[in-house]
Amino acid sequence: MVRSTTGLLVSDLADAEYRTVLLDLAERAGVATGYRDQGGRQRDISAEVVRDVLTALDLACDDVESARASLTELGMRDWRRTVPSVVVARADRTAACWVHVAHGTGFRAHIEFETGEIGPDLEHLDHNVAPVEVDGVLVGEAQVAIPTELPLGWHRIIVASVEGRHECVLVVTPPRIPPPRVRGRGWGFATQLYSIRSAGSWGLGDLSDLAQLVRWSGGELGADHLIVNPLHAAEPTVPRTGSPYLPTTRRFVDPAYLRVEAIEEYRGLAPSDLAEIARLARDARSVSGLTGLLDRDATWLAKRAALEIVFARPRTPTRQQDYAEFVVAQGEWLGSFATWCALAEELGPDTARWPPELASARGAGVSGARRRLALRIDFHSWLQWQLDQQLAAAQIGAGESGQTIGVIHDLAVGVHPSGADVWALPELFARGVSVGCPPDGYNQQGQDWSQPPWRPDVLEEQAYEPYRDLVRAALRNAGGLRIDHILGLFRLWWIPRGRPAVDGTYVRYDHDALLGILALEAVRAQAVIIGEDLGTVAPEVAETLTERGLLGTTVLWFERCGAGRINPPEAWRASSLAAVTVHDLPPSLGYLAAEHVRVRAELGLLQGDVDDEYAAAAAERSAWVKFAQERGVLATGVEPTDADIVVALHRILGSSNAQLVAIALADAAGERRAQNQPGTHLEYPNWRIPLLDADGEPVTVERLRRLELPRRLVAAVTG
Repeated sequence: MVRSTTGLLVSDLADAEYRTVLLDLAERAGVATGYRDQGGRQRDISAEVVRDVLTALDLACDDVESARASLTELGMRDWRRTVPSVVVARADRTAACWVHVAHGTGFRAHIEFETGEIGPDLEHLDHNVAPVEVDGVLVGEAQVAIPTELPLGWHRIIVASVEGRHECVLVVTPPRIPPPRVRGRGWGFATQLYSIRSAGSWGLGDLSDLAQLVRWSGGELGADHLIVNPLHAAEPTVPRTGSPYLPTTRRFVDPAYLRVEAIEEYRGLAPSDLAEIARLARDARSVSGLTGLLDRDATWLAKRAALEIVFARPRTPTRQQDYAEFVVAQGEWLGSFATWCALAEELGPDTARWPPELASARGAGVSGARRRLALRIDFHSWLQWQLDQQLAAAQIGAGESGQTIGVIHDLAVGVHPSGADVWALPELFARGVSVGCPPDGYNQQGQDWSQPPWRPDVLEEQAYEPYRDLVRAALRNAGGLRIDHILGLFRLWWIPRGRPAVDGTYVRYDHDALLGILALEAVRAQAVIIGEDLGTVAPEVAETLTERGLLGTTVLWFERCGAGRINPPEAWRASSLAAVTVHDLPPSLGYLAAEHVRVRAELGLLQGDVDDEYAAAAAERSAWVKFAQERGVLATGVEPTDADIVVALHRILGSSNAQLVAIALADAAGERRAQNQPGTHLEYPNWRIPLLDADGEPVTVERLRRLELPRRLVAAVTG
């Protein structure tokens, strides 16, 4: 038995009654008391961690009395409801919905479809459950059948009884997502968009650069898709959070990705305004040049000033009508986000420092702030309209270039604890805990991502509508969606505040419901879904993803089988997106040079001996070289160059069974440095590395099109 570092395990509690009740409470609440790590070893969770996580779910459990009371209350939650908040069903399977009414009374139930049509009465099922006394009233439980072959969509179950009319959301989901449509060997580039600049961008890659990349890769090279990092919005102030995976919201896009000159009103500006914007652009480009670390703050300050100039330009009646319709369509989500941005500019982005009356979107002072800050709220709403238009242009351009999928966006695991999403829906987020992962191949000490997790109980209570709206927004101008750490739809590693990342535990989510809703929205958007299922992942996760038509993720470096042997590409998962490397690892040239060992050694992130790690990296390189030579994709008899090995690895990639493959744009450029070192914050320049080649020279969008290496890699995966 491997113990947690915090000490006493639940199984070691001296009070047998307390131990039993606490275990029952944890199981009922979906809180794990143990798990198997990436190496298959059993890891048990300390009682302190379990109690902290249960407390974050508002379940008191400090002693046997409070734990028993919480267990009783948890068991009564559904009995106090006439119908559940939501039923998520599959169109190809029967389902049931429970109904609670006063014992001995009857009811009728039917479906109201999202089209407004009314369905027939639902059939009552045989269901023998003893009645339960609820607050002095004897309550009985019945079940109604949800038939198969219902139309997909968001419907409602209506129950009429002597106690009144009650509603339950019914989500009918498809059995699976259709396979991606591709032209032969489905492939595309994967890039951190901010890192690849052009002559026209302002120090960071932007949406016009994205449009150029999709047209080039689709039109000239035959790509089917292009994967980008999360484009979620950061705070509107400086300093800005650098990580694309720690946004203030996942619902809206970062305006730093706007190309100012592509906005329609830009063309009608006065010469003096045009000159000022040109000066701002020059200043933004000059801060880091083309080889220095990226400076998000400088780019955003310059771009925001320019955007304010364009925003002040009057719009035509048609354009104003389009904008008004966009604001209405986005609804309260946009209103809350824009209000948070305006308040953050005034008070700073740390909502913990805001006055109590402004501490959440429903605070007593928010309506007054909205009136007072109406112009700034309008500005931030307008920015999202412009982003929507430029994102749509990129996706349209992908289709016109021949790409069958187009832009695949990336959905981060969570959001900043002081951000707009937490401010808008504070009840949805657990407090006193953060999300991360236990020790794995990326970081041997575990990771704490500092993001508050969604509460699974509240998410269900809200009929998963915040999740639905998030997925819809992500797919609005996309051909696909990569979901970072898709394990989070099954379980998330919750870390109590003040504890190291290793001292957390898993909390269970209803993956059937979450995957079903994801499949429904993907089918409606005709999109492909890719789940990043690396790390500590149970085997049934991959099986479930495949069964629902979601692609998993295959990384060449991790494809090992028994005794460390290389797993041949024809044995790789067919239902996956395969790549040689990902952004949390060095590009292939860097990996071959053991860059991942060097960086972790310098930062003190290794648990083993440094020499042993270097020896293991050298052995890994040799094994892949030998494997490539045995398969005839790398010449023998001569010492191969690193570039030759990278091409050979992509030939292996191209011979796999994977439905889609991705070429890292960093590999195509010849970059050596990783964009991110997991488990670090300030120790490594995460998310600030511009795209350079192997000689340290900048690779712009224009230069990329002239390089030989991208075409060699494309030929390798498609040949």
